[in-house]
Amino acid sequence: MTLWIILGIVAVVVIALILIYNGLVTAKQRVEEAWSDINVQLKRRYDLIPNLVSTVQGYAKHESKVFEDVTKARTAAMGAQDVHAKAETENQLAGTLKSLFAVAEAYPDLKANQNFKALQDELVDTEDKIQASRRFYNTNVRDFNIKLGVFPNNLIAGMLGFKPREFFEADNQAEINEPVAVKF
Repeated sequence: MTLWIILGIVAVVVIALILIYNGLVTAKQRVEEAWSDINVQLKRRYDLIPNLVSTVQGYAKHESKVFEDVTKARTAAMGAQDVHAKAETENQLAGTLKSLFAVAEAYPDLKANQNFKALQDELVDTEDKIQASRRFYNTNVRDFNIKLGVFPNNLIAGMLGFKPREFFEADNQAEINEPVAVKF
């Protein structure tokens, strides 16, 4: 009788360990999948930027500093590997793109150019998708980090080497909360 009780307890513990491990692996996989989604959208934006720069360059040849800054920021963002570095370089890239669009504002012919408008619309669409991917990633990171922090998951996660993940956030919350200027 005692043997059956001991075997029952061992079976329950083993099943619990398996369920916890599988839950952690599933949550980790969701985080990695969400990170992949962000990278797909960022790649799409990286591919648009050279076309945008060359279109603006055709109208504003003397604004070479802005073009260099955008190109450098794009290169840095493409080379960033971890979440923190990627977030930092993406914030710098967003700032340089604002400068590029500020230059475009000074050239009415450029603003009327259909290619520029199409690229701008495509970039806005891509930015929206990046934000959606960022929210999805951060939700999965939050869920994963919660799983890592609760008992008994924290004991098992620590033994198996699971580490909390970083959120992918914009540095300047004031810019995020700043209303967008709409011109008609």
